[in-house]
Amino acid sequence: MSYRLIFLMSLFVFLTGIKQCYAQLTDLVRLEYSFIPQSKSDDSYNRLRALLNYPIETKKDCYLIIGAEYNRVILNLEEDYPFDTSALNRIHIIDLNLGYTFKWNDRWRVGLNFNPRIASTLTRKLGSDDYFLNGGVFLIHDRRDDTSLKRPYRLILGLTYNATTGIPFPLPFISYFRNINENWSFNAGVPKSNLKYTINTKNSLQAFVALDGYLAHIQDKYAIGNQEVDHISLSVAVGGLGYEYLFTKNLVGYLYTGYTFRLNNVLRDENRDEVFKLDEINAFYLRTGIKFKI
Repeated sequence: MSYRLIFLMSLFVFLTGIKQCYAQLTDLVRLEYSFIPQSKSDDSYNRLRALLNYPIETKKDCYLIIGAEYNRVILNLEEDYPFDTSALNRIHIIDLNLGYTFKWNDRWRVGLNFNPRIASTLTRKLGSDDYFLNGGVFLIHDRRDDTSLKRPYRLILGLTYNATTGIPFPLPFISYFRNINENWSFNAGVPKSNLKYTINTKNSLQAFVALDGYLAHIQDKYAIGNQEVDHISLSVAVGGLGYEYLFTKNLVGYLYTGYTFRLNNVLRDENRDEVFKLDEINAFYLRTGIKFKI
């Protein structure tokens, strides 16, 4: 595998891990459905996601967060592939979440997250290759509710570790949100950046670019040519429009739709080198759900 490919794959999985680590500190309940029908192909990708976190106040402004997340990826591989695809139809990603957040001082909040994961086809008994360890530490400077500021903002700085990247040390993270005026705001960062227009207190629209995907272990190994398949990965870069509806300040319904400008669905060996590319044809993208957040 070339160094360039190692870097791009590691960067993608790392950025996606950031999204999950930080969401598990802020989202208490989330139910979500994603769909990518393949253009010029009978294949399609579906993902069902459920997340539940329970915060326990240990003292004022300090919370221990215990929870779990389950992703079920459904790959409908209907094309005529030169191998049996039945072992790839269902992929399960199960995260346990242990988080802690507290106010460091009047301006900064600290968030910590430890996130062991099972990512596997789960067709056999669990083994060591099915387990991954992720986690992160974040500093959050949130002045969005500060009425003394003309343009309120939020800055998040962090370090995160994701075992699926193959990089044996934490990597940095930064995200910056700012209000432009009463209606317009933006968020610059990864794995998602957006420009949002707030219509009123209940409704908002946004233009966005985002990353999504996964890496999982295939338990029923088989050979393609002279290479053995051990992992499957999907990486998606998408741009489009989103709509959010606030039932309350914390309860949000959302719908994001767009088009992928990078889609890479790949079977890999135990070293995560590419063995076979299932699809790379860009397609329509849909993600919708409801969440209750801090």
